Parts: sequence; structure tokens; C-alpha cells
Amino acid sequence: MTGVAAVELGGTRAAVTVGVAPDRCAPPVALSTTTPDETLRRIGDALETLYRAGETFDRIGVASFGPLGVAPGRPDWGRIGATPKPGWSGSDIAGLLQDRFGLPVVVDTDVNGAAMGEGRWGAARGCASHVYVTVGTGVGVGVVIDGRPVHGLSHPEAGHLRPRRLEGDAYVGRCDWHGDCLEGLISGPALADRLGRPADDLADDDEVFRTAGFYLGDVLASVCLVASPERIVVGGGVGRRPAVLASARAALEGALNGYVAQMTDRAGGFLVAPGLGVHSGLFGAMALALDSRGILQSFA
Repeated sequence: MTGVAAVELGGTRAAVTVGVAPDRCAPPVALSTTTPDETLRRIGDALETLYRAGETFDRIGVASFGPLGVAPGRPDWGRIGATPKPGWSGSDIAGLLQDRFGLPVVVDTDVNGAAMGEGRWGAARGCASHVYVTVGTGVGVGVVIDGRPVHGLSHPEAGHLRPRRLEGDAYVGRCDWHGDCLEGLISGPALADRLGRPADDLADDDEVFRTAGFYLGDVLASVCLVASPERIVVGGGVGRRPAVLASARAALEGALNGYVAQMTDRAGGFLVAPGLGVHSGLFGAMALALDSRGILQSFA
């Protein structure tokens, strides 16, 4: 069976595979995200190697860090927007892959892709409306309503909402645009800035993760009141820390104050960890490509 190519392009790492499901695909190939030219060349090389090995594909799904042009037909479609990642602003992700392979390319944000993957195979399976949040190099929020990722003028950017500040927390934040928005307060780089060193080797119950969880839960209360999801999946290097998830549940419940009873999470079934582990975005790219086989037009 001809599969689809799946590309996850994150701020620090990338991955590719070919297949039709998480249990029916080539072993994911992991790559580092460096410069646009080098990274996209290596992604293309990896896909060519898989194709020659018999892993055939007829289209390419891409779940990429953003901001990203996601509306087909617009001049910015498939291009990275203004990003603090050096050299990547304006990079034509979709165009370069189209030129190399001559196949249809479907693009969305890494978090919208991850939300689609988790809805199809993971922790949000069976939910018509759900949210995926990643807390890592940045903070991204993907929203799925009636089984489709939400787009408008662009895509959701709830990671740049401002939470209520904890008393005594004087950290000014490090978002280039908003200072102390959610991303500016709890992303991996923000935690490293707070600590003076990366948080990677800290114990899961360190106070900094409980602080991150409070801010995350406070913002997710706003997301709940706007999008009314059936479930929220939290991933990313920071988001997967148990203390972050536990603190976020408590903060979410406190912020809602019982207003939406279904979102009370004492049993831990509303705010959950990813079912696809570290590959939510990669299999989300696969889900995007599979869905496009009869839903979206070809842009190649």
C-alpha cells in the first residue's frame, strides 16, 4: 500500500517517516533543526532514502513550528512567519518540498498537527473537539473543532495569552513580542532564564515546574471558555513533566471555579498526557496527509 510522508519540523528537532498509521510506518528518522537550507535538505534526503527502500508515498504532510502560513492560496502559505529562530523567517517549507518531490504537500502548525494525530490515534481519540498544547522551546496551542483544525486569518496563538501573575513572581518574561505572556514565562528557554541554567536535569517535582503548571492552567481556563474542548492534551519537554500537569489541573479548576462542571479534572481525564508520546506531531503530519486524500485539493 502506498503511504504518505510525514514531516515534523520542530524548533530544535525534526523527524520523518512514511506509512499509514503509527503501527504501520517506517521507523521515524530523527534530525536536528539547524539552518533552513540544511534542515530541509536533510529532510528531503531522508524521505528519498525511505522511498528507495520501498516506503512509497504519494503526498507529504508537514507539521511545523510557527508562525506558519496555513491558508492555501495565500502568498504566505507554507512559509514560516516572523520567528525569533535565526534565519527561519520567511522560509518556504512547502515550496521546497513540492519542488523536490513534485507531490501534493499539506501543511499545518506542529500543534494543530499533533492535535489531529492525538484525535485519530492518541489520547483524544473519540473526541470531536479537543486541544493540544506543547510546552517546550515555545508554547503552542492547536485546536480541533468538529474533527478539523481551526484556522482563521492565521492559526491559534494561545501561547501568547497573558496569565494572571503569581504573587512574588517578579520574572519579566522573555517573549520578544509580549514579555510575560505564557510562552515568555514557561517555555524551556524562559525556565532556563529563570534558573540561570537549563531545567532538563531538575527533579520532576521542582518548584519551577509547579509555577509553570499554574500559569499553564490559568491560560487554559480561557481556552476552555472560548473553544469548549472535550479534552486537552499537554505535551512538550516541559509539558510532559508530571508536576506541570498536576499543577495545571489544579490551576484550571481554580480558575473555572466550578463554572463548567465537565472540565473539573479531579479524576485526571480532561487534562491528559499525549497518547503518542514524543511523536504526536510526526503522526499528526501523517494524519494531515491521510485526511487530504479526498478532502483537500492538491497544491503541487
